[in-house]
Amino acid sequence: MARPRMFSEEQALDAAMRTFWENGYEATSTQDLCEATGLGRSSIYNTFKSKHDLFERALAHYIDTMTTTQLAVLQDTRHSAVDRIRALFAMVVDGETEHRAGGRSLGCLTVNTTVELAARDSRAAEMLERDTARRLAVLRAVIEEGRRDGSITSQRDAGALARFINAAIGGMRISSQGGADRTALESIAEVTLDALTH
Repeated sequence: MARPRMFSEEQALDAAMRTFWENGYEATSTQDLCEATGLGRSSIYNTFKSKHDLFERALAHYIDTMTTTQLAVLQDTRHSAVDRIRALFAMVVDGETEHRAGGRSLGCLTVNTTVELAARDSRAAEMLERDTARRLAVLRAVIEEGRRDGSITSQRDAGALARFINAAIGGMRISSQGGADRTALESIAEVTLDALTH
């Protein structure tokens, strides 16, 4: 009879996700993962096969958690479309300014992974592309709703505006890693919102 696992795989995955988020993929050692998860090397490799497999699962966990939370804000039809986008920006600003070490945030694991790995890791790139496509589809739908409810008046293509919002959020995340404070991030959000309403 197989011995039951004496740890929570979900907790180990969450700890690994935070370690990759903080250090990046390349700079995270197996020892870092052992210390973060409280698992020995053999337990990590028996459960997750390899560092890369653990990273992919951690990235999928991050995407599922973050994207689901953010899309819920965008799909909350109790508010106008522009107010939902404003709420998304507020969530990003809050997230970027809550946990800062030395005046800098960790940014976003998907943005960080795009910069570090997307050009040379096809599996990570596919995960990121699927996540981006999902975000863009929802943003585009919200922009189209905003045109109907009158809260978004820009005549630019809805797909182009969706990409612009997504790029602005990525830029905010990177700016925050570089030390941009709440006021700077809020100003980026406001300029982006102005593009939707002017």
